[in-house]
Amino acid sequence: MSSNQQHPIRESGRGVDRTGSTERGNGRTPRWAASAWARLPVLFVLMLAVGAITNGINDVADGTPLTALIAGVSTGGLALAAYVHMVRYLEGRRTHELAPERARRELGRGVGAGGALFAVTIALVAMTGSYHVHGWGSFGGALTTLGLMSCAAVTEELAFRGALFRVLEEKTGTWGALVVSGLLFGGLHLLNKDATVWGALAIAVEAGLMLGSLYAATRSLWPVIGVHLGWNMAEEGVFGTDVSGSGSHTGGLLHASTSGPQALSGGSFGPEASIFAILVCAVPTVLFLVLAKRRNRLRTRAEVA
Repeated sequence: MSSNQQHPIRESGRGVDRTGSTERGNGRTPRWAASAWARLPVLFVLMLAVGAITNGINDVADGTPLTALIAGVSTGGLALAAYVHMVRYLEGRRTHELAPERARRELGRGVGAGGALFAVTIALVAMTGSYHVHGWGSFGGALTTLGLMSCAAVTEELAFRGALFRVLEEKTGTWGALVVSGLLFGGLHLLNKDATVWGALAIAVEAGLMLGSLYAATRSLWPVIGVHLGWNMAEEGVFGTDVSGSGSHTGGLLHASTSGPQALSGGSFGPEASIFAILVCAVPTVLFLVLAKRRNRLRTRAEVA
């Protein structure tokens, strides 16, 4: 069956999505986990905990660029394994959204797309005189950033698109899941050192909606992780700007700074809080939603009830 002919299949009153939403029924899952409302907080909180643990490990291991890179990639792999085992236990299915045969191609394309989107964003910021390059940065700093951002992209996408969006969609449909997961994703960034309310709202709109719509269109976490990584790596690892108000300053290939009105430069939060980031990310968001509709992958509350 081609991708644009896939429809949810009903089994025992529950929707079963062969592309990776809720294939259940091996007889070994906990009875309480049959309810999406019960399963959602457990899986979401567990993945947030995994993210916190891996972040702690990476903070300890960032003494040198090489150890930071190894730690970031390794902890990202451990997070993926944890998600696979949790889904297998709670839902009794294979994680089709992390199909190994799709990883290399979709990750690569995602990283390229995410990097390109940020490059367009920073070019627009620079055109207003709000982005300044002071010289070359550090290759070692870029490697450190790559390690940290690799793990962050994996853990955040597993929690917010793999757990929150995917399971919530079973009850609210795609639109409800997009709004809730986007807002909570933006809210998470309020915990960052240089966070601002405007920055968190910008993240909710540009990243929360874009990444959620990309998952809806592809039903795969690989391109979503790739876009997330490509954007963050370009933001700090290449162009040397702040990422989401994190205050990490691990460095990049360029030594640069931003200045000027927050609406144009993003202020202390970084270029993600600029109006340009919102406008640039709005374009692929619309395209992904159109693609999801063509593939019959937008769920309504009536379809999942």
